[in-house]
Amino acid sequence: MEISGYLRKITARSGETALFLRLCSKTVQKGAVVKMNKRSLGSDKEQLAAEFLEKQGYYIRERNFRCRQGEIDIIAQDGRYLVFVEVKYRADGRSGEPEEAVTAGKQRTIRRVAEYYLHRYRFSENTPCRFDVVGIKGEEIRITKNAF
Repeated sequence: MEISGYLRKITARSGETALFLRLCSKTVQKGAVVKMNKRSLGSDKEQLAAEFLEKQGYYIRERNFRCRQGEIDIIAQDGRYLVFVEVKYRADGRSGEPEEAVTAGKQRTIRRVAEYYLHRYRFSENTPCRFDVVGIKGEEIRITKNAF
């Protein structure tokens, strides 16, 4: 059965809106799988990346730090380094490697947000910082330290 038809059937049967049925990767009925929406998928992959980093010895300070300049997925401590981490996911290699998606423009944004973070929390000018990228392709997780 088509998913949209299935949602209409539930709505008609229960009299409630189908808004509660967020698109996710869980099985809805009889093997019908709904595609996960991008925000939910991104959050899941960022959680996976954070767990991976913790296993590598990183201490996670912040997740999804936002300010006027933009957003950084993960801010962590790796030894003496304050690390700003961008997480990129690709289901497969058809649209390139995940790390390739961190464009020059995205790098500028991450740098600006990092500068704001350092200023806001009064870190010393001498605080050693690094920009890492966690690339997730399918089930494979890779970290590129000092990516830019």
